[in-house]
Amino acid sequence: MGELEEQAMVSALRSGWVAPAGPQLAEFETRLAAVTGRRHAVAVSSGTAALHLALLSQGIGRGDRVAIPTLTFAATVNAVHYVGAEPVFIDCDEAGLIDTSVLEVACSEALTTDRPIRAVLPVDLYGRPADYPRITRIAENYGAVVLSDAAESLGAGTPGAPAGSPGAPAGSFGTVAAVSFNGNKIITTSSGGAVLCSDLETAERVRYLSTQARQPVLHYEHTEVGYNYRLSNLLAALGTAQLKRLDAIVERKREHHRSYARALSHIAGLDLLPAAEGNCWMSVLIVGPESGTDAWTLGETLLHRGIETRPVFKPMHMQPVHAGCDLRYITGRAEALYGTGLALPSSTDLTAGDRDMVTAEIAAAIGEAVTV
Repeated sequence: MGELEEQAMVSALRSGWVAPAGPQLAEFETRLAAVTGRRHAVAVSSGTAALHLALLSQGIGRGDRVAIPTLTFAATVNAVHYVGAEPVFIDCDEAGLIDTSVLEVACSEALTTDRPIRAVLPVDLYGRPADYPRITRIAENYGAVVLSDAAESLGAGTPGAPAGSPGAPAGSFGTVAAVSFNGNKIITTSSGGAVLCSDLETAERVRYLSTQARQPVLHYEHTEVGYNYRLSNLLAALGTAQLKRLDAIVERKREHHRSYARALSHIAGLDLLPAAEGNCWMSVLIVGPESGTDAWTLGETLLHRGIETRPVFKPMHMQPVHAGCDLRYITGRAEALYGTGLALPSSTDLTAGDRDMVTAEIAAAIGEAVTV
């Protein structure tokens, strides 16, 4: 947070527009659509709300099956449950993204039943877009719609890359995409999210559902269930200020990844998940057996030395809430990454000195483990 954010919040407050409507909200949505290569953006109260609305906008509901990666945060699968659909967990590839070969097998096998996969919901894990060109081809072949969970990937992609190409902006893929502006995301509105699409009818449907599905009449008229999901104008002002700094924020994150990669490349058994065209939201260290330790031990050691890390997301098929789920499309890769991955400090206010301390402590911990 800086002066730009403070000025934007004060300006919005003084304007009197404090509800989920106003000029700052409209500006935020316009800017967000432009950044993600979309025609429309509807800002809402959270990334989870955006996922919920994205599914509803495509008619996904009770009894439908939705293919999602098992390696993700709980919000992805929670939204599937909100609409009464059934998640089909797909394991990841070596980079941690949904395995498209396994996805194709799942879609093909589903056609032999009376319950085909109606939607595919890839996740741009740790800010790296999934293989959407191939995912789109698979989905089209099997009659499924693609909805993108781009909660972590805003700002990813290659400048100037054409729509639909591997380097196109994050959020531009899928019929509908969802992004998050939670306090830990690339940009924040304190809490918030958005639904991105290029179809006016879909945008209007999402906006309608997010405002309690109120009919456009003077009295309060409702013909279906709606939700109180709109983002406030005040928070949109914060988001607009953050969005103006997006390029600088992404570059800072990528600098962290490059620095960690350089500093740790000489240590046996250590590697970083590839950045690809990602925004490097989190720099994730993979701790192999050649290092003489494991990710969990290393994380505990670093914590005792004043450095907080986080394990890679625990796969959804391993969560108690999903006990008994279908394991046909689980290969073991997500579990392996969960056991070996460690998200390093990646905040934008991390200094070069902070990074040096982190890498020095990692090297020291590895050295102590090897000599034991």
